Amino acid sequence: MRRLGSLGLAAALAACTAGPGEPMPQLSAAQPGALKSCTELAKAAWPATVLTRVLEVAAGPVPVGNAGIPAPAHCLVQGHMNERVSTVDGQRYAIGFEMRLPKAWNGRFFYQANGGLDGVVVPAVGGIGGGGPAGTALQMGFAVISSDAGHAGSMGPRFGIDPQARLDYGYNAVAQLTPMARHLITQAYGRGADRSYIGGCSNGGRHAMVAAARSAAQYDGILAGDPGFQLPKAAVAQLYGAQQYAQVASAATPAGQPDLQSAFTPAELQLVARGVLARCDSLDGLADGIVSDVKACQARFRLDADVPTCGAARDGSCLAPGQKTALAHVFAGARTRSGRAIYNSFPFDPGISGANWREWKFASPATRDAGAVAFIFATPPMAERPGGLPFALGFDMDRDAPLIEASSGIYRESAMAFMAPPDATKLDTLRARGAKMIVYHGTGDPVFSSDDTAAWYEQLQANHGGDASSFARYFPVPGMNHCAGGPATDQFDMLSALVDWVEQGRAPQAVTAGARGPGAAVVNTEVPVEWSPRRTRPLCPYPRVAVYTGGDPEIASSFACR
Repeated sequence: MRRLGSLGLAAALAACTAGPGEPMPQLSAAQPGALKSCTELAKAAWPATVLTRVLEVAAGPVPVGNAGIPAPAHCLVQGHMNERVSTVDGQRYAIGFEMRLPKAWNGRFFYQANGGLDGVVVPAVGGIGGGGPAGTALQMGFAVISSDAGHAGSMGPRFGIDPQARLDYGYNAVAQLTPMARHLITQAYGRGADRSYIGGCSNGGRHAMVAAARSAAQYDGILAGDPGFQLPKAAVAQLYGAQQYAQVASAATPAGQPDLQSAFTPAELQLVARGVLARCDSLDGLADGIVSDVKACQARFRLDADVPTCGAARDGSCLAPGQKTALAHVFAGARTRSGRAIYNSFPFDPGISGANWREWKFASPATRDAGAVAFIFATPPMAERPGGLPFALGFDMDRDAPLIEASSGIYRESAMAFMAPPDATKLDTLRARGAKMIVYHGTGDPVFSSDDTAAWYEQLQANHGGDASSFARYFPVPGMNHCAGGPATDQFDMLSALVDWVEQGRAPQAVTAGARGPGAAVVNTEVPVEWSPRRTRPLCPYPRVAVYTGGDPEIASSFACR
C-alpha cells in the first residue's frame, strides 16, 4: 500500500544518525497532484472511523467565525473516530475531525492544531501564523485536517473527568488522526503526501511542539506559535496572578469578590508601557515604538525606578507601591511561599498595554484557567471545590500546585506528562530526518511566557552542540500579545518560510512582518497612530535582534538582524 510505503520511508529517515556537526538529509520538494474523486472517498475505510459527510465544495468563502475565508475548490470530509461512552462520567466521546482536500493539490499535508481547550472542529483552512493572516494553507494547496481533540466544547473543561479524554486532548488525538489523514490523502490523490506539516498557535503551538517530540517520524515541518508547551504550569501561574491582583483591587464584584479589572486601569498599564519604551526603545538604534532587544531591556528597565510611584491617586500618572509589588511578582513568575519557581518569568514589554493582555490577566483566571486546572490538570480532579474566582483565589501554591505533576488511580499520567512534549529540548529524531521547526512567540504574550520559550531554545541549543539553528529557529515578535494584537507588526507568513527551509534548504534569516493599521483586511486597532499603517519589520531568529541601519524607518529593509 502507498500509505505504508510512505510511513516506511519516514521510519527509514528517522533511523538516520546525523549527530551534531554531521550533515542532515535534505528533503525533496513536494510535487503537485490532482484530486481523483471526492465522492469515492465515502468508501474509504479506517479502523474505528466513521465518515459522516463527503461533499464537493466549489471555490468560494468558507465561514470561519464571523468571517468568510476564501478557499479553492475542494473535497470536504467530516467524521469521527474512537467513539465511546465513558465508564467514568457516562458521557459520549469521539475524536471529531474534518479534512479539506483541494482539487489542485500541492502534494503536502497540513495538520491544523487548534487552540484553547479544543472541543470544536474549526474549519480546516490551515493558519499560517500571525494576526489577520493574508493566506491559508488550503489556499496554498495543502490538504488540511482539523480536530476537536476528542471532546465536545459544550462540556467545557469537565471532559477532564474522563482519563482518556485527557490523553486525547494532550497528545493522542494527533497521534490517532495523523495516519488516518494520510490514508485519506492516499485514497484521494492516488499517492501519499510528499511532505507533512503541523502548525498552530497557543494550545495549537503546544500540539505542534508535542508532535515534534512524539511524532517526529511523521512530520517534516513543525510550526509552533506562542506555544503553551508547559500549559498546566502556565494555568497555575494565571491563578497566582489573580491572587496578586486581588490584593490591589479597588472594587468588588456583585458577589463580593475582588474585581480583578480594578487592580490596574488601562491608563496605568499604558504608563508602564511608556516606561518600558523610555528605557528600551532606542536599544535597537531607533526610537520607533518597538523594543526589539527584549533581553537587553530586561536588564535595563526597573519597575520601581522607571514608573512613578504615588499613593492614593489613580489617574494613570503613577502606580501605588502595592500595584508595583503585584506586577513585580507576576512578571518574576509564579512561586511557592518558599520561593520555588512554578513557571517562568515574563519580559516587560510595551504589549502590556494591549487589550488582549488585560483580558488574559484579569478575566481569564476565573474562567478558562480555574476550570482547566480543576478538571483537566489537577490529579485527581478538584471537582468538589467552588469554581470561578473563588477557586483561583483559594488555590494553594504549596499544597495544590503539585497536583499538576501527580498521577493517581485511573489517572495514570500527570497533566505535565500528557500535555508537555517529552524531552522537548532533545529533538534528535527530528534533526536526523532533515525535518525543520519554526517557533514564534509574542514578547507581550500575557499567558504563555516568551521567556519560557527562549529558555527552551537555549537548552535545545546546548543539547545539540551549542547550535540548533540548522533545524530549529525561534522568532520573537516584539510587542505582540497572545498570537496576535498589541502594538506590533503581527502579520506574517511563517508557513512559507518553513516550506522553503524543509524542501529547498533555505534557512530563514528573517521573516518580514507587517502592521495591520487602517486599510488592512483585518485591522489591529492597537497599531499606534504615529506608525505607518503598513509598517514592516524583520522578525529575527533568536538571539539576533532587528537593528536599524538607516533609511526609511517604516520599512523592513532599513533593518538588519544582528
